[in-house]
Amino acid sequence: MRFDALIFDFDGVLIESEYAGNKQIADFLTAIGHPTTVAESMHNFMGLAGRDFHDAIARWIGGPIPESFHEARAREDARALAEGLEEVAGAIAFVRALPPTLPKAIASSSSVRWIATHLAHLGLDDAFGDMIFSGREHVANGKPAPDLYLHAAAALGVPIERCAIIEDSPVGVTGALASGATVIGLVAGRHCLDGHEDRLRALGVTQVAHDFDEVAALLA
Repeated sequence: MRFDALIFDFDGVLIESEYAGNKQIADFLTAIGHPTTVAESMHNFMGLAGRDFHDAIARWIGGPIPESFHEARAREDARALAEGLEEVAGAIAFVRALPPTLPKAIASSSSVRWIATHLAHLGLDDAFGDMIFSGREHVANGKPAPDLYLHAAAALGVPIERCAIIEDSPVGVTGALASGATVIGLVAGRHCLDGHEDRLRALGVTQVAHDFDEVAALLA
């Protein structure tokens, strides 16, 4: 391992939540009269959270978000938390194969509850200890600001320049690059449609992995 620590995004890196979540958004918006494909949802909303996410939805539909949207999202989140979501192919084996002494963390726009619950579903609830950080809970400015990654590196006790970050979304990649870490753009999830790799490279990502075997090779 040529790095002293490893920082993971979560949604779309370890679990297949990006595709499931954006399909639900696209289906809902289409049903209320705003035709939206899964690809359009991912292009416009992927990686956003909180006010940024809601503002992007409002811009897309050209008006205020109906309350029923929030209710539908809450139902989908509750279902996912109860039933779990599948891993991004190879994610569990990759995490389990890391050196036990390697400092590692999760830095995600999702809540700690969401992350911890899904780690338990994956059988990885012991893999990261308390090194689980949320852009909505641990920093004032979430992604695409670099603050969350800097916070995670500081908690791990490793200079950000000695960290590698695995990210999948343009929003996440933007913040990861700004942090000063080495960034690996992962395009392994179902949400990584045609053109996704090109979008990451256009933002400045030079190291792209199409699966976790390629991630391992880039880290070696």
